[in-house]
Amino acid sequence: MKINQQAILSLYVMTFVWVLSCSNTDAETRTNMTFDEYWYSGKAELTRYALQQARYGEIREGDAVLIFVTEPFLKDKQVKYEFGDDKDATSVLKLNFTRKFYTGVYPYSIMTSVFTPVALNELPTLKVTSSVQEWCGQTFMQFNHREDGYRVESRSYFQAEGDRTFSIDQTLLEDEIWTHIRIDPTSLPTGDVKIIPAAHHVRLKHVELKAEPATASLREIKNTELSPHPLYHYKVDYGELDRKLSLFFEKQLLHRILAWEETYKDGYGKNAAVLTTKAVRTHSMVLDYWSKNKLSDAHLRDELGIIY
Repeated sequence: MKINQQAILSLYVMTFVWVLSCSNTDAETRTNMTFDEYWYSGKAELTRYALQQARYGEIREGDAVLIFVTEPFLKDKQVKYEFGDDKDATSVLKLNFTRKFYTGVYPYSIMTSVFTPVALNELPTLKVTSSVQEWCGQTFMQFNHREDGYRVESRSYFQAEGDRTFSIDQTLLEDEIWTHIRIDPTSLPTGDVKIIPAAHHVRLKHVELKAEPATASLREIKNTELSPHPLYHYKVDYGELDRKLSLFFEKQLLHRILAWEETYKDGYGKNAAVLTTKAVRTHSMVLDYWSKNKLSDAHLRDELGIIY
């Protein structure tokens, strides 16, 4: 039976508050918790979004999931601290960001991981990794913070890209905007800025990785379809890259991300058109998901609303 995703998306939006209130591990019930109570509870926040992803000049329906969790992280080795001397460890807010969708017969799977110190005023984002898998092949990119900027490793099956290792000056990474929002949205730059576009976008569009001039703004809005509460809208307009990013998130503490949009020209030749990737939050839960790996735990996927 063919699923009408547009109808499902409309239903999710109309029943937004009801759906979230029914989750037995619901993040919504934790609204009044402090930052530390919420993020150091020993659990992760999982949020599923109904995704409409632009690819090859058409909009594809799929799932996006944002997984936020704090963990100790070694600043030098830039891996999760698990044993030994912890003097080099710092607390990071980790984001695992996945997208899954189909293009015709074959699937796409995209994942980006971001490791941003909770002490934003002391340390920059330490590491970002991003990979794209599909039936033609896969690509991978990793950013590691060093004293003089970021060391970048790029691996691709495309001949024009191949395997590269290089350095770039320290600049705001688009991929870290998501963790900045959750830690402290006032840390987001506004006005004329330089930003390195999202790693997945660089790979999908096969563009050069470099800091791009952009204009950024943060303003309070009301959108009752997303929430009855005041929201923030953070917008990044890459003039030369001809791309726009918008994130909509709660103004109140915890700053949950409710939706986002990415607008850019997608496709090739006559099929190239300005399209907008959209994602709207449908389900959310707080869960120690790493311990839920039995067959009997599979019902949690349904409770999270995952389709793809």
